[in-house]
Amino acid sequence: MNYKVLLLDGVDAVCETIFKERGIEAVNAPALKGEELLKELPKYHGIVVRSATKVTAALLDHAPELKVIGRAGVGVDNVDIEEATRRGILVMNTPDGNTISTAEHTCGLLVALARNIPDAVQSLKNGAWDRKKYMGSELHGKALGIIGLGKIGSAVAKRMKAFGMKIYAYDPFTTHEKAAEMDVQLYELDEVLKAADFLTVHTPLTEKTRGLVSLATKGKLKKGVRMVNCARGGIYKEEDLVQLLDEGIVGGVALDVYTTEPPTEALYNILKHRSVICTPHLGASTEEAQGKVAEQIAHQMADALEKKSFIGSLNGKSIALSMNKEVQPFLVVAEKLGYFASQIAAENTTALDVEYSGTCAEHSEVLTDSVLKGFLTNTSVSPVNLINARFLADKKGVNIREASNKATRTYHDLITITLSDASEYKRIAATPFGENDYRIVEIDGFKIEQQLAGEMIIYSNIDRPGMLAAVSSALAAKNINIASLSLGREKKKSRAVTVVTLDKKLTPDEVLEINKIEGVEKVRYISL
Repeated sequence: MNYKVLLLDGVDAVCETIFKERGIEAVNAPALKGEELLKELPKYHGIVVRSATKVTAALLDHAPELKVIGRAGVGVDNVDIEEATRRGILVMNTPDGNTISTAEHTCGLLVALARNIPDAVQSLKNGAWDRKKYMGSELHGKALGIIGLGKIGSAVAKRMKAFGMKIYAYDPFTTHEKAAEMDVQLYELDEVLKAADFLTVHTPLTEKTRGLVSLATKGKLKKGVRMVNCARGGIYKEEDLVQLLDEGIVGGVALDVYTTEPPTEALYNILKHRSVICTPHLGASTEEAQGKVAEQIAHQMADALEKKSFIGSLNGKSIALSMNKEVQPFLVVAEKLGYFASQIAAENTTALDVEYSGTCAEHSEVLTDSVLKGFLTNTSVSPVNLINARFLADKKGVNIREASNKATRTYHDLITITLSDASEYKRIAATPFGENDYRIVEIDGFKIEQQLAGEMIIYSNIDRPGMLAAVSSALAAKNINIASLSLGREKKKSRAVTVVTLDKKLTPDEVLEINKIEGVEKVRYISL
């Protein structure tokens, strides 16, 4: 078949060259948009975009022959992946192409903060000669805190070690062994925040990382810390920055990413602060990075169109399995169980055992991909999918062991995850009960029956009268209603495990209140 691909948004010219070398017709139309774009789309089997073109359901209505969408870059916020999946269209991105550029930009902002470079440049251009005013500090010997030790964080660590900086890294899903290979030591998050003279973040924006630095967390910071964010807007709470700077808690901030891009008027007022350095999301804006992602996406899309490989796909297997009624319930429960496990697992977990019993054992390979997708979703900078989940787990040093047994147990089909010994809860099992009804049925040998949905707490307690009442009272005092609960116990007056589903999210302080109840142990908060 003769495939035809449309290149939009000014993607680098090497993209067109690669397609043509692979025998695929490519049309480079950087300015095509609006009605003209919609009229042109029916001719094409693939499109390549950067960030300008919004690939929406309305746009896809005009692309009946489209088989693959390629994003020349990492972020796919401008692509409706769910709609593309529903239509059987493959979506691909290039998560590695901008690693060096973003790492170098981070390092440049660290140097700019240390030596007051932007202000000094502007001062001299304005005719002043203020050498004393812009006295800087050396990076050599200073402590650099790195939150997130993925590809970009690791690249920053390598470069700033060459400056003589002491690296304090935090990444709960990178093993100590992987960190040691990079000659970097892992610390607890609070240890990093306390030690860091300079701080940089390289994580996705999640509920755990949102507002990582704010007025609420200022007591954890080393006074005068200087911070860089080239990852995701919102990891530093933007509306708190001015007060943190004015109080001297933070000595300076360099931002390349923002919660709203372009920034709102209110955000611009924050960026005008004398101690804020800001750039317009330039992390990946180098000729080299744009060339790399253009070349990568061309090869990836050509491979996919020719059905040779689906590297870089964000939804490849989901397309094949979305209509398979036999597999789909198990895919859902596997992902939910993996996501649940990620929230009770010990930090730096190095082993994940997955066991399948019953008919679901026939699909163990793809189900483990789904378990890993859930397990890694909240901790990976790159989008996690059924294709790259094992690769990302391997990169993080997580060892996967699988076992299958077609014989049935208490339940006809059962997926069981066993976590490393460091985890407070080590073994959890779940099964589908019916359409959209997926339940945990075992925790560490305790028989439980609780839906895998909503906000919940798990705790272990002494099995004696009044324990549930004590927890209920503590929740009621915070105006938190219990939606459902399930309790499993070994025997009378021994140990019990309770799972409580709540009507609202809990704050860390509210979880701590439950943990203070006499007889209650191992409290974990789970958000599904």
